[in-house]
This record gives sequence, structure tokens and C-alpha cells, in this order.
Amino acid sequence: MPIVAALFAVVLIACAPRYGYHRDELYFLAAGRHPSWGYPDQPPLTPLIAKVMAAIDPDSLLLLRLPAVLAATLVVVCAGLMAREFGGGRGAQALAAATVASAAVVMGAGHLLSTAVFDLAAWSVVSLVVLILIREIGGLREDDRPEDIAAEGRAAGARRNMFRLSGPRWWLLIGLVVGLGLQNKLLLIFPVLALLVSLLVFGPRKLFATKFFPMAIAIAVLLWLPYLVWQARNGWPQWEMSRAIAGGSSGTSDSPIMFVLLQFGLIGPLLAPLWVFGLWRLARDTRYRAFAVAYGLLFVLFLATGGKAYYLGGMYPILLAAGAVPFAAWLGQRRIRWAAVSFVVALNVISSAVLFLPVLPISVLKDSPVLAINYDAGETIGWPEFTRQVGEVRARLGSDVAILTGNYGEAGAIERFGAPYNLPKPHSGHNSYWWWGPPSDTATEVLAVGIDRDQLARAFTDVEPAGRIDNTRDIDNDEQGAPLFICRNLRAPWSELWPHAKHLG
Repeated sequence: MPIVAALFAVVLIACAPRYGYHRDELYFLAAGRHPSWGYPDQPPLTPLIAKVMAAIDPDSLLLLRLPAVLAATLVVVCAGLMAREFGGGRGAQALAAATVASAAVVMGAGHLLSTAVFDLAAWSVVSLVVLILIREIGGLREDDRPEDIAAEGRAAGARRNMFRLSGPRWWLLIGLVVGLGLQNKLLLIFPVLALLVSLLVFGPRKLFATKFFPMAIAIAVLLWLPYLVWQARNGWPQWEMSRAIAGGSSGTSDSPIMFVLLQFGLIGPLLAPLWVFGLWRLARDTRYRAFAVAYGLLFVLFLATGGKAYYLGGMYPILLAAGAVPFAAWLGQRRIRWAAVSFVVALNVISSAVLFLPVLPISVLKDSPVLAINYDAGETIGWPEFTRQVGEVRARLGSDVAILTGNYGEAGAIERFGAPYNLPKPHSGHNSYWWWGPPSDTATEVLAVGIDRDQLARAFTDVEPAGRIDNTRDIDNDEQGAPLFICRNLRAPWSELWPHAKHLG
């Protein structure tokens, strides 16, 4: 299992500097320059991490993505440890870790600095610790076989040697991880609540018969509280943001049918039988049934509310670990069977890497299926060229020309790459950029980027076309063909127009 995790980390590190920044990474860097206890679309943890990495080396894409690599590697390690908690030996642990490492959702999340990868890591740790709690204070089934009890004893002994913790005190770690996780992404609250409800209904309920459970809740709430206060003071924009995503405003939003189908693509179609088997195994075991029920609750919830397919991604490591243990026992010592399974996992690794890591040359990307499957790949290409073209247009104008962009990716790119072109700080009505304020009322002209003419005409009397963005790679991403306009003569002061410029999504 350690070898699998190390190889996984090496692959992600090798791929980290390829292509370029993702629009969200540019946004996190910008948000990190505006430290706050909250933002309209996210808690502060990921922007803070981006700020710290940029303070060490502002030009290193590898360094920026290193925390994501570590978080994704932690998910792989947790998968192996979960297999051990289920009583699996080294083979089962390695199989669980390898299948998770080969998963498209883990590779893709681990390649970019994003809230998603830290959310995966937080939920993997919580799942592992709950398994430990079930082992140590949840009790055994009446029909446990002697060999199962022996395996559990070996796992418990290894745990004590490794962690030197035991009993209900594990709740304190859960409270800490949940609190930090909620400072990264609000999404974590849903699997936490789903699992707690499932444990209360299906057991083992004795997990809650301890003072450390309410202490864990207190720790999580205290860590989360500053973000909740910020949201309350600013009118709960996260709620509006969630409704916008559910309505399809995100580039990775999914229709209900795609939400269902993509569940088989998050890990890879080749490994779908293993996690389905793991789900079945959890549902049959009274000790772990709560995890299967939680998966079902989350599936229905996200499907009904327009959630993205990857929102369920955090559940799959434990499903794969649960399936890996009996499957590895069936493989036994037969090398032919292990070779066949290794071949399938290797195929999954290759397909996931080609689709979700920057392994193909950019020159062949437009002719491959990657862009159609992996939206995020296109969003990591062309930002320096985008900024150069904006800089060339503005160079023909006066020095007091402000820049207004249609989205945070465009604004973040201008902040990151605009210095050689003497570009000013950009403005945008998108998400946090709206909170950071409008252009100065003294700006006589505005260069608008990626905004429709009709929308601009509501704010300016004179709107002149100034070209379109071309990434020169023929890559069909969100900025390809985006319009540029030179806008003059505001219809009203920015103080009156800016409230209407806000858009969340």
C-alpha cells in the first residue's frame, strides 16, 4: 500500500506543471490576496492555501498544486487503511489503494488545487475513523466467525501500535477534521449528516454513548463558526450560489441522467463491479450498513437537487475498500488471478490518466476525446495568450482605461499574467470579484472582456467592438471566441450600476 501511494504521488507531481493554471486556481490566488473569513462561493481554507503557496514561490505551478497532491495521496492511503479495518491483509490493502489511485475522480481532483480534493481527503479520513470507532466500541455481530474476530484483533493491534489512540476519543479527531473540512467546502456537511442519521437508525448506536461525541460537534461548529458569521452578515450568498449551480450555471453541472451515468465513470467503468460489490457487502453487514444507507441518501439528495456527479466521489473509497477485502481473499495466492486483476487496474490507470491528467501534447488535444469528457482540461490552456491579447488591445487605449471581465477566471488570469502588459487590477461582477468593488468613477473608458454587447449597452451609451479572444490552439474552452469591447459614457455612476452587475455561479 505505501508503494502504491508513493507511485501515485510521483505521477501527480510529474504532471503538475504541464498545461497551465485552471480558472479556479487563478481565482483562489486572487481570493488569497483578499483574505477573509468567507467568500460568497466558498469558505476560506483553499484561498488561504493558495496564498501560502504563492508566498513561497508565486511562479511555481507545481508548488501551488503540491497540497492537492498530498490530499489526493491521503485518500489513497485511507483506502488501504479502510481495507485493513475491514480485516484485509496486505493484498486487500494494496488492491483498495490501487483501485482508488486509478480512479478518474481522484486523479482529476489531485491534479488541480481545488476544494474538491480537500473534500475527498476530509471525508476519507472521517470514514476511516468511523470504522475505527465501530471496531473499538461498536461491538461485533452475533454471527461473526472466529477467523473474522481474529482478523479484527490483528487490525486493532496494528492500529494501537500505529496511532496510540483508542475508544471514543476518536470522536475528537472527527470533530477536528469536519470543522476544517467545512472551512474548505460546505458540501462536507451532507455526507456527515447522512452518516450520522444512518448510524442513529441502523447502528451501532453505542458509538454515541460518550461525552466525546458532543465535544466533537462543538469542535466542528467552533471551527466552522467564522464562515457562518460571514455568510450571515452578507445575506447567505452561498445559498444563492448553490441554487445557481443546481440550475446548471457551472461548466461541470450535470443533468439527472448524466449524474447517474457518471457514477460509473468517477472510478472507471472497469472497476464499477468492485464498488457495487462493496456497496452490497456493506448493506449486508449490520456493523457497516450505515455507510450503504448514507450512500443511498446522498445519491437521492444530489440527484433531486441538481448536484454534480462528483459530489458522491467521497463515498467510493470506502466502497472499493469494502469490496477489495473479500475479493482479495478469493484471489488468494493464485498469480494468474492477481495478474488479471492487475491488468484491469492498469487499464483503468491508463484511461484515467489520459483523460484527466495532462499527458497528451496540447497539439493533439483538440482531436482527442479528452475535451469532451474532461471539461477542466480545456480550462487550463490559453490563459497567458488570453492576457496578451487583452494587453495588446488596452495598449492602444489610454492609461486610465479600466478592465471589466465576465467571469472570475478572466479576471484572475489578468491579475496573474498582466504585469508585463501594465494591466490594472481587473473588475468583475462574478462571485467574489463583485464584493471587491467596481472600477473608479474617474475611469473614462472600460475594456470589457467576455461580456455580451447587449449587457454592456445597459451600462454604456457607446460600445465599440475590439476583437475576439483566440487561444491560437483551436482549443474549445470557455474563453475561445470571447468578445472584447471598448465602452464609453456610463449611463450612471458605478455606485448605482454595480449592484446590478452581481452574478453568482
